[in-house]
Amino acid sequence: MTILLNIVIFILGVSVGSFLNVLIDRLPKGEAITGRSQCDFCRKKLRWYDLIPVLSFILLKGKCRYCKKKLSSQYPLVELLTGMSFMLISNFKFQISNQFQIFNFQSLNLIVLWGVVSCLIVIFFSDLKYHLISDYILLAFSVFSFFYHFSNNITIQQYSNLFISGLIVALPIFLIYYLSRERAMGLGDVYLSAIIGFLLGWKAGFLALYIAFVTGAIIGVILMILHKKKLKSKIPFGPFLVIGTIIMLFFQDKVWLLISNIYRF
Repeated sequence: MTILLNIVIFILGVSVGSFLNVLIDRLPKGEAITGRSQCDFCRKKLRWYDLIPVLSFILLKGKCRYCKKKLSSQYPLVELLTGMSFMLISNFKFQISNQFQIFNFQSLNLIVLWGVVSCLIVIFFSDLKYHLISDYILLAFSVFSFFYHFSNNITIQQYSNLFISGLIVALPIFLIYYLSRERAMGLGDVYLSAIIGFLLGWKAGFLALYIAFVTGAIIGVILMILHKKKLKSKIPFGPFLVIGTIIMLFFQDKVWLLISNIYRF
């Protein structure tokens, strides 16, 4: 039963991932998310059998059925990433392999976490690809963050504290955005950091920012060494904020333990 349940969750995840690909490519362009998908090159409307998550990409050898142009590996990557994320969250966060908990009172928390991770996946790839974070996905992220805390039965006072945490975490990003006149940071990064602060609280939120800056600096240096980027090249910050958020959302206790061991407090 556990194996069957994991298969169902994985299929659900890759199906959601297929929809996330639509959001990644259409929201930054201001396009409607409804309507049939089409080839990026020949604009041919795709049939249902061309859109089976992962499987269609494999059977078509990564090419369009009609114009034979090579398709982006983003599509199966996002689908597989979403499917694996759904399954890992279900097993390690809720331990469904040991306790059949998915359909009891914890189901809301599980669904909300799936929603949070789905939003982060869209933000990661859309900012990486288009250097733009859609207001719609930020709104969805904030709604899922609200219900994440709701599913954990927090009080009105705690909501107020989390709202203040969001403003505190967003402040340094806003200052960078304002002082650099939008050259170093975008307004989307400011909104995203505010939601991260609301989701994680100000302490974990600041640590997520720290992880984002460190990973961003490391990747930036590597890209310059490989001559992929120049010193003044723009590198989207959203993907690094997503990395920091994921780490603090799921591994916060281990991170705090590591910090306490390093600094001996």
